[in-house]
Amino acid sequence: MPLSVSLSIEGDTTVIELTGELDASTAPDFHRTIEKAAGHGTATVEIRMAGVGYLASAGLRSLVFAQQKVSSEVTIKVVGAIEPVARTIRTAGLDRSIVLADE
Repeated sequence: MPLSVSLSIEGDTTVIELTGELDASTAPDFHRTIEKAAGHGTATVEIRMAGVGYLASAGLRSLVFAQQKVSSEVTIKVVGAIEPVARTIRTAGLDRSIVLADE
């Protein structure tokens, strides 16, 4: 399933909304969006993942890429990930450096 990626600004938050599967074939689209988001200078990058049904290891690498691209003062928040996706993030230990939230 292809990945749909949208980018918007809501106050002091850059919002990236993902729908589909985040894997090796779709990660480059997400990377391009992260690079755009990094330049906005907002305090938070919120990645809305309620529509992501599958997160492969390439998707995890994409979240690490996001951490590397934004300033260390920027909070990265993953919102609405379904349980299998959230579990993958937690198992990789990324929930220690990325905020994992239901809403």
